[in-house]
Amino acid sequence: MLHRRATGPESGAEMSAAGIPYFTAADIHASTTPAMAVTAIEDALRSGLDPKDDLVRTTTGLRHGQFLLMPSEAGDSAGVKIASVAPGNPRRGLPRIQALYVLFDAATLTPRALLDGTALTTLRTPAVSFAAVRSAVSRLGHAPRILLFGAGPQGRAHVDALRSLLGPEAVAHVTYVVRNPDRVDRSTVRAAPVIRAGAHHGAVAEADLIVCATSASTPCFDSNQVKDDCVVIAVGSHQPDAREIDSAFVGRAQVVVEDVETATRESGDIVMAIADGVITADRLVAMRDVVDGSRGLEAGRPVLFKSSGMSWEDLIIANAVLEASMRRPQDR
Repeated sequence: MLHRRATGPESGAEMSAAGIPYFTAADIHASTTPAMAVTAIEDALRSGLDPKDDLVRTTTGLRHGQFLLMPSEAGDSAGVKIASVAPGNPRRGLPRIQALYVLFDAATLTPRALLDGTALTTLRTPAVSFAAVRSAVSRLGHAPRILLFGAGPQGRAHVDALRSLLGPEAVAHVTYVVRNPDRVDRSTVRAAPVIRAGAHHGAVAEADLIVCATSASTPCFDSNQVKDDCVVIAVGSHQPDAREIDSAFVGRAQVVVEDVETATRESGDIVMAIADGVITADRLVAMRDVVDGSRGLEAGRPVLFKSSGMSWEDLIIANAVLEASMRRPQDR
């Protein structure tokens, strides 16, 4: 038997065969709201965590894809996410990316918990995004017109996070852009309009918040149409030769990244914009400086948050899930 129901303080989690609590996707979403996840990221950065000290992730090629190993250590915890990337999986009706997270005690390296790594990633990615741009989104002063490129789990999770942070009225105007609208399960997008890529130009011009959560390797839209106070979040591309945002917008915007060195090494949106001569690394803004208030974002200029996806983020959210679960009443 793989799991048995927990009876200890981690109420709601299951126990692995080794007696370590295992948090399913349902456990993670039941214990930790997106707003709680945003707060956990902000608290970590304000308490001294510096993303530039994070451990570098490694990629190992396999016959049918890749393993990504994402280790991190902070405070009294250490952890590693083991993610698999199988490009052929969508044809089999399986997720392209799957993951498992192992949380350890930092002093003894004793395993503390196992977590569904895919659900953990879905929770932490928008948490990082909105920790980085919360101030810019808040100053819009009205329910933003939201345009999402991609209707997958990450795109929808960004909508859920904004709803959790600011209330249902904050997501009253949402539009999805996808390559094939006929393949979108309309029940998952809450009856929001879904338009075909290529027919989105008017929507770009009207958008206050644009989220790119795609597998695209070329820019999702023409940035000449983007308003001067628009906030853009790009989380889909993670290779130095792939991007969702064109160089013109990177040069025009205030660009926030998790870590400057990581972004200039891994994020194609940044790497190619630097190669095109529209921006230099010293113009990139570290999100830690935005969150702790040491660096403000100018009004009247667009903001771009480009996420690389770093190991410290999973560690912080895994800890938040464990702590929130321990505070929940035990199942009767």
